[in-house]
Amino acid sequence: MTLRSGAELADVAEPAWPLIADAVDTAVVPVRVIRVSRDRGLRELRRLQVSAASVLGALALNCGGLVLDGGWVRILGAGAEHLPSLADANGLGDGEHEAAAPGRLVVAFDVLGGVFAVDGGALGIGPGEVCYRGPDTLRWVGLGAGHGAFVLSALDGALGDDFYDGLRWSSWREDVTALQLDEGMHLWPPPFSAEGRAAETVSRCPASHAELVAYYDDLARQLESVPEGARFNITTRE
Repeated sequence: MTLRSGAELADVAEPAWPLIADAVDTAVVPVRVIRVSRDRGLRELRRLQVSAASVLGALALNCGGLVLDGGWVRILGAGAEHLPSLADANGLGDGEHEAAAPGRLVVAFDVLGGVFAVDGGALGIGPGEVCYRGPDTLRWVGLGAGHGAFVLSALDGALGDDFYDGLRWSSWREDVTALQLDEGMHLWPPPFSAEGRAAETVSRCPASHAELVAYYDDLARQLESVPEGARFNITTRE
């Protein structure tokens, strides 16, 4: 397969960015668009090998990311100082060599270390469906929509209090707004434990977001074979 340049991928008859921009303007949640240079956006398109006609490509070309609810949800684009790009979050190359499509394509994070990813076959949910793995279940759950619909519904408030039932606390807005986008909020006891079901009553402290995601990745692997409702012990290391 011949790799297409960023300029070729950006040159489409019907770019998706106006659709996203309109959704941002009418969003029911606070949204911050992280600006990005044209050159950086073109490099990201080349690395992803997707066109600007898609919502995924439009985000990669036109913004570093979308920050919802003061940073509770971070939808990825071309990246910024404190936010990884789509290509970096998925370990993609520099766009100079053909790379295999990832089994899951990470497209967004939340402040708790939850991950949103498009199923590329590795998650067993459904090809092209956006799935979520939260810190309360450690299991991938399909959201019933592709990436474009996911982004538009997030701007329309789909990732609100109902979605995060039990995972938000009374001062979450103030606490999250104070964080950088490379930081998350670590809850202890963890939300997947019986003792950690109510975020209002647990210990909360800022943590490296990348380390928080890796922490839940590791726990998900360890607990993959543990039956629902079974008792287990957790050992943590400094």
